[in-house]
Amino acid sequence: MNEWPEGWTDNRDERQGRGSSSAQPEGARVMRHVQRGSQGPQQPRQQPPYPPAQPPRPPRQGYQQPPAPQGYGVPSQQGPQHDTYGGYDSGYNTGQVYGSPSGGGPGGGQGRTGAPQGGGRPQGPVDWGRRLKIGSIVLVSTLAVVSVGTYFWADSKMRREVDLSKVIERPDEGDCTTYLIVGSDSREGMSAEEKKKLHTGSAEGKRTDSMMVLAACSSGNTMISLPRDSDVEIPSFVGSESGKKYAGRGVRTKLNAAYAMDGPELLVRTVEYNTGLRIDHYAEIGFAGFANIVDALGGVEMNIEKGFKDKKSGADFKAGKQTLNGEQALAFVRTRYAFAESDLARTKNQQKFLSALASQAATPGTILNPFQLYPVMGAGLDTLIVDEDMSLFDLGEMFFAMKGITGGDGVSMNMPINGSRGGNLVWDKAKVKQLVQQIQNDEKVTVRGN
Repeated sequence: MNEWPEGWTDNRDERQGRGSSSAQPEGARVMRHVQRGSQGPQQPRQQPPYPPAQPPRPPRQGYQQPPAPQGYGVPSQQGPQHDTYGGYDSGYNTGQVYGSPSGGGPGGGQGRTGAPQGGGRPQGPVDWGRRLKIGSIVLVSTLAVVSVGTYFWADSKMRREVDLSKVIERPDEGDCTTYLIVGSDSREGMSAEEKKKLHTGSAEGKRTDSMMVLAACSSGNTMISLPRDSDVEIPSFVGSESGKKYAGRGVRTKLNAAYAMDGPELLVRTVEYNTGLRIDHYAEIGFAGFANIVDALGGVEMNIEKGFKDKKSGADFKAGKQTLNGEQALAFVRTRYAFAESDLARTKNQQKFLSALASQAATPGTILNPFQLYPVMGAGLDTLIVDEDMSLFDLGEMFFAMKGITGGDGVSMNMPINGSRGGNLVWDKAKVKQLVQQIQNDEKVTVRGN
């Protein structure tokens, strides 16, 4: 019994093609999708007869039909190994099947579209505009995250230890922002070796070594040094620790005595009482912090007009441009016995150095270089004492105001002096009053001191 379907035969020797039961070539058929890797003759399957042959389609112009791979398709007049499907180009007889060497699989080469093969999409021209846009967004986002992180890190390190709300009977606020900047002789955190190296001595407690008022105004910045031997009156005040009110007794003494009596709050109260100028912010730094900032910057370049020596401060400078390290910088701003003007000459050197320090610290080379910015900020913020209302913005304004004075955008001067009393320097009251009025009204400062 023949188990093959009607019209089929198992006489394989007589077949002219796969599935043929006749000695004559069969008609065109629809070729099934062929997967790579199929090997050997296909087993006959039960399926309906092939559709009638399609009329031949004219060949494409400029396109030459390549021979079909052996073992596929039905025979044509060219022989059993070539198939044009009766003149119809099906697209499969060229070997364009998945995974074939000449098709679109990983075998490489180019397919019929001319696109490079290998599994990827066709490569077009690089969209540099899109890449730059994405790169810019990533850069801006990174800078924003770093900036916010730096702000909170620096803000957390600020030592807000001075409470200006304890200062009583204060003058009215002016149009400028004013800072009282104090350099103290605090040895806080210094070892015995460091004290010896920096020539600071080993005195307990702390006193003011330098004082200056910085007025940041739209009309120009003004830096006014207050000699510590200035003759002033200690007014009534409220104790910073006890909270008790002490009446003024009309006693005149040196300005630095106010700091020794009750610290920063009484110093601010005394400056305001004797000048009539309101102090908005307070900033103080000790010996160690000052030297550490200079060293973190890699030194500060100064032009010393005339060389000088001083055994007490350790100063030994020759004239000319030179870069001062932390130890040398501290000696430079503390020296007074080497000058005939004593404290007045020292305050001028202090102004000159602080302006140069601020100018170098505020350069893009420092601000944009994290390997220098963070050490500088860390060295300063660890020892810098400010008032409770001082923000990082206020601190930045203070440094940029000092930098502006170095660039010629402002005035640096000593408080106007008019003689002395008992070894103390007496201020010129008329000039001081005019100076204060100009600062309060944000006017260009025309008063000049000693």
